[in-house]
Amino acid sequence: MRPTATTGPSAALARIDAVLGPGGVLRAPEDLAGFGRDVIGLYRGRPPAVVRPKTAEQVAAVVRACRAAGVAMVPQGGNTGFCGGAMPDDSGTQVIVALAGLNRVRDIDLANGAITVEAGCTLAQIQAAAAAHDRLFPVSHGGEGSSQIGGNIATNAGGNAVLRHGNMREQV
Repeated sequence: MRPTATTGPSAALARIDAVLGPGGVLRAPEDLAGFGRDVIGLYRGRPPAVVRPKTAEQVAAVVRACRAAGVAMVPQGGNTGFCGGAMPDDSGTQVIVALAGLNRVRDIDLANGAITVEAGCTLAQIQAAAAAHDRLFPVSHGGEGSSQIGGNIATNAGGNAVLRHGNMREQV
């Protein structure tokens, strides 16, 4: 499908700009550079923009705008993965949805040993929140200072304590 005035990235981004406001959409090549390649340089993409929602409601609005315009979205967290799952292709038509703004610890349920967090929380942030309540979040790996829980869940991350505590799926 060929983009028109009501379809394609430009149409979606016009709607998204209105929802996210100033700084919510990155378009300048220098701002996009770090988002278009993975941590090891194996995968590269060419996003027309990076959108940065900060609430679930904003994410929903981004999804609605992209769907209405026929634009594919690529969620991206800390961009620390080795599998290329957070990379757009090089068509210049796939918008990156950066989840770093969704970084709140919502609840710690001590009675049930559960923590509720947003997708953009870093693994280190979750470990610190658990430790502050004398609890352990056992997933640990080299990227924990920048890797985000959404990506850890999506890739079933393992890490240093995987033999004792299991992969991410055992923690969710």
